[in-house]
Amino acid sequence: MRRFEDSLYELIVETSTNLPGDVRRAIAEGRSREDRASRSGLALATIAQNIGMAEMEVSPICQDTGMPTFIIHTPVGVNQLAIKRDIEAAVRKATKEGKLRPNSVDSLTGANSGDNLGGGTPVVHFEQWEEDQIDVRLILKGGGCENKNIQYSLPAELEGLGKAGRDLDGIRKCILHAVYQAQGQGCSAGFIGVGIGGDRASGYELAKKQLFRKTGDTNPVPELAELEDYVLEHANELGIGTMGFGGEVTLLGCKIGVMNRLPASFFVSVAYNCWAFRRQGLLLDAGTGEIREWLYERGTGISVEEEGAATEAAAEAAPEAVPDAPPSREVRLTTPISEEDIRSLRVGDVVILSGEMHTGRDALHKHLIDHDSPVDLGGGVIYHCGPVMLNDEAGWHVKAAGPTTSIREEPYQADIIRKFGIRAVIGKGGMGAKTLQALGEHGAVYLNAIGGAAQYYAECIKNVNGADFMEFGIPEAMWHLQVEGFAAIVTMDSHGGSLHADVEKNSAEKLAAFREPVFK
Repeated sequence: MRRFEDSLYELIVETSTNLPGDVRRAIAEGRSREDRASRSGLALATIAQNIGMAEMEVSPICQDTGMPTFIIHTPVGVNQLAIKRDIEAAVRKATKEGKLRPNSVDSLTGANSGDNLGGGTPVVHFEQWEEDQIDVRLILKGGGCENKNIQYSLPAELEGLGKAGRDLDGIRKCILHAVYQAQGQGCSAGFIGVGIGGDRASGYELAKKQLFRKTGDTNPVPELAELEDYVLEHANELGIGTMGFGGEVTLLGCKIGVMNRLPASFFVSVAYNCWAFRRQGLLLDAGTGEIREWLYERGTGISVEEEGAATEAAAEAAPEAVPDAPPSREVRLTTPISEEDIRSLRVGDVVILSGEMHTGRDALHKHLIDHDSPVDLGGGVIYHCGPVMLNDEAGWHVKAAGPTTSIREEPYQADIIRKFGIRAVIGKGGMGAKTLQALGEHGAVYLNAIGGAAQYYAECIKNVNGADFMEFGIPEAMWHLQVEGFAAIVTMDSHGGSLHADVEKNSAEKLAAFREPVFK
């Protein structure tokens, strides 16, 4: 199998940088149902532009290239140990060349391996079959959407929906609740795979395997086909919208599988996937490793983007989820930012930032609670981002730089705002009551960038001014970035306004409308 490693490398690059055709069509169809002048319309326009940029640059669609997970079917007699060695070599090469972000972290020490290899990474599942070729499928599922996976044990009492029993209607309630609880933190509009039955481990595995189905297929089980259609229609009535901004499009796909279970257990497992639905597959010659066929339509030539610049509608974004808010406006700010400028901002304003900003994720926030910052953060901006970086003779370059989910920093953020005088925090998915209070007390705002738009934001970064805490690993280091024209939306302001709280409250009220039984 002389070509196996090369074929696997090609699969990784394609999966990371080029969304398959069925996913692109689902996103395009979602765009057609959204008001282009709304915040969700702006988000979808940016997403469409980002998809095209990633394909053109052959760079990661999203900076979080996730946990590489392979499902491989091999003929009897094929050396699976050799295949695994070739997978590891391909993963190492893809990481070195910036097609994957180094994401493998020691769970006890926090040390990043730097090459995406380590205990349990990448994930490789082997199965034998009686075909004469090798089927290899790969999914790159980022941490933001992985964290919104959820598992239910029936019967259960569900918020807003009441009792969910051990029947099809109980399963329906679980799935709707799973979409509700994800809000914008999983980079909606998203896709879900659902596993009914099994044990806790196999249920989640079944759910994730559903994500390998094509978006337009029909479930062979009539009851599940009906349930898939029901969920796809009615989950969009929750009004969560793209990025949790409110809107018409919350879910783009739903696939459900079932397996037997123990009498005492009834699990419903939901694997949530963001709009950056990166999965691809190959059929390989079992003797040479040569590519015979791509298993999902390659996205080349299928455009999600309409004519014109995707960001032209930014200043016209309408505050549909905050009926009493003033019209949105575009505000240009340069760091360091004054408290007066921050106090003038309201939820819905589009902020265009220039100047220096500083990345900070979990490791940095934990560190800053008890230590000084290596740079002056007064009037500054913290960007919740773990970029993909490459280093050459000219220095460091940003290959992908979208936002990470902010809620993980909720235990730290308010104290860090107070301690260092930060004026703006950028991330995705919003933050909680403690941070909102600190924004008001100290004159700061939360800016929601578009999750997954890693190429769009990388284009705004003009220089890497430096880095600290490289011992934390590239994603967790504190990068000092010079930006121009970095656009994000105020979703939490210094006056107590929170778009995230408003959308969640609104969607909770709509969720309650699905309390009564539908499937008898």
